[in-house]
Amino acid sequence: MTNQETRSEEENAIHLNYMREALSMAELALHTSETPVGCVIVHPSHGIIGRGMNATNRTRNGTMHAEFIAINEILSPSPESSNASSLTNLSSKSPPFVTENEEERKSLYPFPPRILNESTLYVTVEPCIMCASLLRQFGIKRVFFGASNEKFGGTGGVLDVHLGNGKVSGIESNETVRTTSNQEEQMAHRRNGDYEVSGGWLREEAIVMLRRFYVQENGRAPEPRRKADRVLKLEVEPLEGGGGV
Repeated sequence: MTNQETRSEEENAIHLNYMREALSMAELALHTSETPVGCVIVHPSHGIIGRGMNATNRTRNGTMHAEFIAINEILSPSPESSNASSLTNLSSKSPPFVTENEEERKSLYPFPPRILNESTLYVTVEPCIMCASLLRQFGIKRVFFGASNEKFGGTGGVLDVHLGNGKVSGIESNETVRTTSNQEEQMAHRRNGDYEVSGGWLREEAIVMLRRFYVQENGRAPEPRRKADRVLKLEVEPLEGGGGV
């Protein structure tokens, strides 16, 4: 992982700004009884091109993590038709992608999948193994996250899906996967290399956001566990060896 200390103050300020945008999406998830994980995908020319938040409860679909929602928004025919847009509209926030010219805004959708090769993901919690694989398949350029995912992390927390072309030890290197010409064309935009990962950005804020969720009552649970006596802990232990912004 890349250490924030090696970056300039100007670079750090830019990354922190986008991480705050991701935290805003996590806050929205929290207010809709979802696990508070949020993200934004940023392109160097277009700015924020996709927003996402965890939506597994709302959709009753275990794959609807923030990263899936954001990528779906980018590849949707129009911002109004994407899942992320409908989720974002639950609040008074601006639309996920805004330009002064409405026609220009609509003409940009759908973005081609290859735009992710030049884009950076900012997410409040380290991508899980499933999402880390998704990001590799679509060829994301970089990932910045807040809190580590020690149970399901796919970018260092448990597995290093972002390294070594996503290969897992034990798989024979001479194995081949047969694909059709159409599949090969669809996968042509994907990057073959690793993607850069940097963690610890607004880590404390991301952890406290998760704690706020776990102390609140879950009305969707079959037999809700009483959490009234639980206390929200705001103190977060620092990372070993320092780090975190």
